Amino acid sequence: MEKLSEIDDRETIDKVRVAFFNDVLVKDFDGAVKTMYQLINRIDPARFEYLFFCGMPPKQKTSLNIVKVPSIIIPFNISYRAALPGLSKRKLFKRLNDFHPEVIHISTPSFLGFFALKYAKENNIPVLAIYHTHFISYMKYYFKIPFIVKWAESLIEKLYIKFYNNCDIVYVPTHFMMRELVEHGISKKVLKQWHRGLDTKLFNPGKKNIEYIKNITGNDKPCVLYASRIVWEKNIETLFDIYDKVEEEEIDVNFIVAGDGAAEAEARQRMPNAFFLGKLDQDSLGTLYASSDIFVFPSISESYGNVVVEATACGCIPVIARGGGSQALVDDGKTGFLCEPNDANDYIEKIKLLLNDDELKGKMQAEGSKYISLLSWDSLAKNYFTDIEQLAKGISK
Repeated sequence: MEKLSEIDDRETIDKVRVAFFNDVLVKDFDGAVKTMYQLINRIDPARFEYLFFCGMPPKQKTSLNIVKVPSIIIPFNISYRAALPGLSKRKLFKRLNDFHPEVIHISTPSFLGFFALKYAKENNIPVLAIYHTHFISYMKYYFKIPFIVKWAESLIEKLYIKFYNNCDIVYVPTHFMMRELVEHGISKKVLKQWHRGLDTKLFNPGKKNIEYIKNITGNDKPCVLYASRIVWEKNIETLFDIYDKVEEEEIDVNFIVAGDGAAEAEARQRMPNAFFLGKLDQDSLGTLYASSDIFVFPSISESYGNVVVEATACGCIPVIARGGGSQALVDDGKTGFLCEPNDANDYIEKIKLLLNDDELKGKMQAEGSKYISLLSWDSLAKNYFTDIEQLAKGISK
């Protein structure tokens, strides 16, 4: 008979095996991938063993155990590759069966995501998903004919219901987004609010660097910043309108755009006097936020909006759309401003108010700092890994 102490020792060293599915694992690719790496970088190898399945693996050398899945370029977003697990089913099934996962983590309801969900259901494995991307809000930016937009939104809604209602836990970043998902037919029982954290070593007011911004602009004017992917679903048509109003009213600011994407070429044409910086690394981005004055963000397609809290943490006041998950990140009139999503005049009014009222700007920066102090990746990661362990033990949330 085994001694009790021997059983305890064995149980202590048993690791929870997690199969992690996401089309993209390129570090800093977008906000969703940044969030995942906050978890990946905190995996305790003494408690967990992860096997990663992806279509776009990391570009740099990595110690992660990765299975590369065949992938194709998406026509309307050439920087992104969608994994096609159907092209290597036998290989993927073998790796999964050999690994014998106890929990499956799925990041996106893509072809790869549905493949993972089907495997999980067939093998009675619990599933945790994080709601990263608000796909249903993208349709109107890619299909201009109203009845096609409605058809596409209806299709996405059906996919949402089929996917998320078959997960055990779905992390959702804000109460706004939880409410919207319930309205789309997702069961409230599977949803769990799980905020996003922030690395305050990268994003803080102390990174302000006047010389850095002068090297970009050649002057010391106030700076209005947009930092995100330059893609249509970010509502950049409204960004163009805001830029046009700045030019028309001769508001004496620098208009800075950081990021890249499928709509970048047109953005450069539509905003000829803006400073385009391309995609920046996290350290440079933190310096840019801290050295700018106002962060303008018209997107209403965010499930969260990492860029909004990054800007807030650096003292760059957010003037953003009242829509999507991002609106939950701004206390209107206190930490920043919420605007009518497509009304450029509303953004301009708020921008001019901040440019002309240093006291208001200072108060908003102070309130923003209080809010940012509540965000902790260590705490969020602890909750995530606890949920993973409980799912492996058959304990529901």
